[in-house]
Amino acid sequence: MRRTARSAPFVRTVAAGTAATVLLTALTTTAATATTADRPGPGRHHHHEVPVLEGRATLSADFLADGPPSGADASPANGRQGPWDGQVIPGFSAMVDNGDGTFWAQPDNGFGTQGNSADFLLRSYLVEPDWDTGARHSGSGDIEILDRIDYNDANGVLDFPIVRSGTTERLLTGADFDIESVVRAQDGSFWVGEEFGPFVLHFDASGTLLEEPIPLPGGLKSPQNPYLADGEAPGVRASSGFEAMSASPNGRYLYPVIENALVGTDDERRRVVYELDTRSGEYTGRTWDYQTDLPGNVIGDSFTVGKGRFWFVERDNFDAAASVTKRVYEVDLRRTDHEGFVAKKLVLDALKIDNPRGIDAGEGYGLGETFALPVQSFETVLRLRDGRILIGNDNNYPGNDARVPGTPDDTEMVVVDLERQRTRDDGVTVVGHRGASGYRPEHTLAAYEQAILQCADYIEPDVVATKDGVLVARHENEIGGTTDVADHPEFADRRTTKTIDGREVTGWFTEDFTLAELRTLRAQERLGELRPGSAAFDGLYQVPTLDEVLDLARRSETCDGRQVGVYPETKHPTYFDSVGLSLEEPLVAELEANGLDSRRDPVILQSFETGNLRDLDEMTDVRIAQLVSASGAPYDLVAAGESTTYADLVTRRGLRQVAGYADGIGAAKDVLIPREADGTLGEPTSVIRDAHRAGLEVHAWTFRAENTFLPTGFRSSGDPAEHGDLAGEIRVFLDAGLDGLFADHPDLAVAALGGHGHS
Repeated sequence: MRRTARSAPFVRTVAAGTAATVLLTALTTTAATATTADRPGPGRHHHHEVPVLEGRATLSADFLADGPPSGADASPANGRQGPWDGQVIPGFSAMVDNGDGTFWAQPDNGFGTQGNSADFLLRSYLVEPDWDTGARHSGSGDIEILDRIDYNDANGVLDFPIVRSGTTERLLTGADFDIESVVRAQDGSFWVGEEFGPFVLHFDASGTLLEEPIPLPGGLKSPQNPYLADGEAPGVRASSGFEAMSASPNGRYLYPVIENALVGTDDERRRVVYELDTRSGEYTGRTWDYQTDLPGNVIGDSFTVGKGRFWFVERDNFDAAASVTKRVYEVDLRRTDHEGFVAKKLVLDALKIDNPRGIDAGEGYGLGETFALPVQSFETVLRLRDGRILIGNDNNYPGNDARVPGTPDDTEMVVVDLERQRTRDDGVTVVGHRGASGYRPEHTLAAYEQAILQCADYIEPDVVATKDGVLVARHENEIGGTTDVADHPEFADRRTTKTIDGREVTGWFTEDFTLAELRTLRAQERLGELRPGSAAFDGLYQVPTLDEVLDLARRSETCDGRQVGVYPETKHPTYFDSVGLSLEEPLVAELEANGLDSRRDPVILQSFETGNLRDLDEMTDVRIAQLVSASGAPYDLVAAGESTTYADLVTRRGLRQVAGYADGIGAAKDVLIPREADGTLGEPTSVIRDAHRAGLEVHAWTFRAENTFLPTGFRSSGDPAEHGDLAGEIRVFLDAGLDGLFADHPDLAVAALGGHGHS
């Protein structure tokens, strides 16, 4: 499809009202922004929903309930060593709303494993939070324990040994079951999902087991299943059972969810939802597939919000600043997406919740003008009867210390409301360059998530191919500087020298690794000396596939509630063609598979070469941007013996030709405003004006905060790593008519727009 002028501007919006301050990075901003492919022009308004903290209550991590000592075998951490003189409450993994301000709150099996939790009694506690609302007459912010239920097998239902087999009460312990989810039936009894079987357990209202545990169909068992025969292969991973379970609105059917991928699956991101008929006590045979954002993510909880509709907690296993996924998605079992998984839509990102009343601000990480629940085990979500959202945590006592390092996390209950706020278009696009690569190792889901939290409109993955033809996000196909591959002796013989775009490069290359092999590597900061804060996250994150980046974008919202855009760059397409790994066809296929292949979708494809962009123009309807460097020439033209340079592309004639296949240009900053010999900014060239006359948008790369990258007039000192006046540099380019920019620090770019007369 040939295009001669832009038909959809690359624009963004800024929240016109109280905007969330991003406190999850070292630097902060006070503007909230977002983008989409189709939107009203500058100055137009629309509304979106913003999560706002309404109340918080906590139970001290060191609180002890009555009962025998617990934690004799628990791993010591954060200055705490068991046994403790009473029953620890290690957070809540599931809750039931009683509708009167109280909740049944259920911990899990205790201290993390079957082997160390034999002295932990399985219970559900009746709790009443006295909400701290930040108001003048606020509550205390404490969670009061009012009563409890002791889960037991007093009727002798179980036919396998339990820890307290020889007692009359036959109280159940964390070595017998790992209870993780709960649903209250209409008769007051409790259906409980657990992980060791995994089983569904049915208790009466007093906590007594009513019937034999209901096993998974098809003989699926975990390694801890008491019925697992010698030599029998488990089909469920250890402690990966029913972390989440909810019911149909009439209560007849239960929907337990396998927390992790099944053993032997061909897709590490697939989680299975089952259907159990409570009348027959048998599974119906119906299942659904849910896709997590990343392979290691787990389903932490679920809650029914309608017929076939549930809220799922999806989380990673990181905490504090390392957190990537702490989200609530709405899942609709009646609908599937383009890839055949149940449809899911973002309800809440628990890493970014407005806290206008300053509830508990300053008391720990994630407690400020922006509230976050950055705990490892985000495991509770409820919709309260007034429509607000309750979220909470399992604190894995005494191990988690996300809020204050060295201090065990308290148990938290948090109420969030979704408030409508007004936004106004300002016409400028902010692209998270390789994610928020100034704060997290580039091209990781952590960097992309940070960019989203910092109000970027688009996230930018550079695209290269693996040996088995999977597209992954790396700045270059050489990965020695962006992964820990050099620390893997098994890959030492993969180090080689290749000619890439006419230049010899030595290192390790993605096209020599399968995706499975790449998954064994971890990302590292490329500019470690300049960005020690980012380097602190080295070794944590995997190399993501393009599909995972697209999924994150389409399942995320900008700060004004629109779908996050994605801005893929094909790297070295001529080279990849030469080794039989063409990038264009699989790229288009991935866009189609993710439902991101129409003109209305927030997608822009970019490349430093020209031929592949012309090909992509014929292959897809999404928008295209021609990248332009300050020197040299597109390598495809060099390889073909042509003399056209980047300088030729930005002449009036060249820009008119570019407009025949592209919607915009992504230009090096020096192409638009060159630097003088002394390092100061010179006068703008005519490129922005000429591009606009040709019908092209103009985005510039790359804006970075460190002094070493800034014009001399905007540096704060002689320290190359110290941040200078990035906002000042950006404003000069905006005054020259720039439409958008790539930034390693999206929060600072957004702040610069806020100070440039944009609301």
